[in-house]
Amino acid sequence: MREVGIQLVDGRMPGFAAILGPAPDNETAVKIIRELQKRNILIFPVANREGKTMKEQLDAEDIQTGWDTYIVPTGPRTRDAIFVLNWAVRSALTFGGLKPGRFQEILQYQRDRVFAFGITFGTIPDDWYATGAGAILMGYPVISDSEDTPEVRPTGVTTYEALVRERDYEELVPTCIEVRGVKVKVEEVDIPVAFAAAFEGERVRREDMQVEFGGKRARSIEYLRMVDMDDITDGTIQMVGEDIDGVEAGAAVDMGVEVMVAGREMQEDFEGILERQIHRYINHATGVMHMGQRHLVWLRVSKNAYEQGFRLHHIGNIIHAKLHDEYGKIADKVAVRIITDKEELDRLFEAARGAYEGRDARLAGLTDEEVDVFYSCTLCQTFAPNHVCVVSPERPGLCGAYDWLDCKAAFQISPQGCNQPIQKGRVVDAGMGEWEGVNEFVYNNSNRTVEHYCQYSLMNHPMTSCGCFECIICIVPEANGVLVVSREYGGMTPIGMSFSTLAGQVGGGVQTPGFLGIGRRYMLSHKFISYEGGFARIVWLPKDLKDDMREEFKARADDLGMADFVDKIADETIAQDGKALMAFLTEVQHPALTMESLLGVPGSRRD
Repeated sequence: MREVGIQLVDGRMPGFAAILGPAPDNETAVKIIRELQKRNILIFPVANREGKTMKEQLDAEDIQTGWDTYIVPTGPRTRDAIFVLNWAVRSALTFGGLKPGRFQEILQYQRDRVFAFGITFGTIPDDWYATGAGAILMGYPVISDSEDTPEVRPTGVTTYEALVRERDYEELVPTCIEVRGVKVKVEEVDIPVAFAAAFEGERVRREDMQVEFGGKRARSIEYLRMVDMDDITDGTIQMVGEDIDGVEAGAAVDMGVEVMVAGREMQEDFEGILERQIHRYINHATGVMHMGQRHLVWLRVSKNAYEQGFRLHHIGNIIHAKLHDEYGKIADKVAVRIITDKEELDRLFEAARGAYEGRDARLAGLTDEEVDVFYSCTLCQTFAPNHVCVVSPERPGLCGAYDWLDCKAAFQISPQGCNQPIQKGRVVDAGMGEWEGVNEFVYNNSNRTVEHYCQYSLMNHPMTSCGCFECIICIVPEANGVLVVSREYGGMTPIGMSFSTLAGQVGGGVQTPGFLGIGRRYMLSHKFISYEGGFARIVWLPKDLKDDMREEFKARADDLGMADFVDKIADETIAQDGKALMAFLTEVQHPALTMESLLGVPGSRRD
């Protein structure tokens, strides 16, 4: 729920489908699944008919399943559908701030905000009818291909019909979309393979690979730059060097992608923002796997995609179409060069590295004090109506997907959208990061539920959370510090709560002093809970998170004059309970133990 939360709230994943039993044959199963994937619908195959499941049909056709590909087989029994409905209910608890037991409000939340439906194939047995009745009660219609199915037209429970027949498999998925009222956009890009966000998680294994670029065996780079309007012709896709037709299967090839964007509203500050989208765009092509960015790109094309006609110039088609689609207000013209020629590639690497250094310096030097405007992100109000994210130069969004420049660009692209400028206004408390203008904006845009908000404090009026956060900060009173746990960590923390339990304290758009949802890079900021002492307060992290960000943590510690600090942070291999944690912190003389009492840090005059 939390990993796909941002996709649920920003519309990339407009809904989900539960499919009871197998399709009539493997071909139909693949067809229905692909039509749902093209619309970015999350799919839960469940149950069996005479021992046969849809998962087995998909496995037989070598269709990858899992959260990454939007196909999540739930179980072979009819009763396993409870996991699907449970997952749906949790959206109300996670994002809506509702509590277990408030069933009427939870059901209304499902009908209003969770766009789901069921699909059945063949005659419906009694236990499927019972399961479908439960789904209908939650506002989810069921679509059946059986002529024996008695249709149930509008009843007031679902938005439109409740139980509908559709025997034409060409129309089955469109009927599902229409009956539930799901708002979808089928992406049409001029390439020979299917294209949709649902294919983003596909992996191309070495044995299935036609060719790869970058990675360990070659070099690959992507560079997007702003140019003048007269410098390019929109839609130009230029191949500089040889395409992959003559390349031996399984080979590794050097390659570069140079994207030129011109626009009346285009700015240099937007270059990195648009460039970061290339990773997402290319991954939407089925049979194409993309990892990394800048000069550390790794891209693979599968044999199947190659046989269907996918070539390097199609990368240009994807980038051109999607930049116009999503950033049309600032990108008037887009041209792409795909480069495999060595001399041209050397030139691209040299030019790009200079630009990367300039970007990093520009972003790294921007502070909260240098701007008069922060930006809101209310994207998650689709699911968490009272949550307002306040994004500043030194504090990214808690989902980790949006920084201040992203929000600035988004506002210019869509002035009526969810990223609005917030005038800081008069300073109320500089240390805690409280301003009159920010308070007023948050109050008016949180359904008048959050009256005061402090940008730099964990203990005094902290920011609300929706449920999409990458990490959670939690106070550890006996250690006079905080732990940070990432959503990937499934174990227990030293305070006796797992990530999911902590998330119940944080999500739903409520302010909870001592608990805070954050994006992981916020830990590197000079403003990271700075009112309570900041980075030096961290006493525990999951090992994977600590190892993944070790070099960045070391650099931040060096800036603070704490060269050995990272080794003083415990992880689950060192301490899984409070006693072991305190013993370790005492042994290594962690600085949090001698800092001012975290519970005694003075609050504002109101407190």
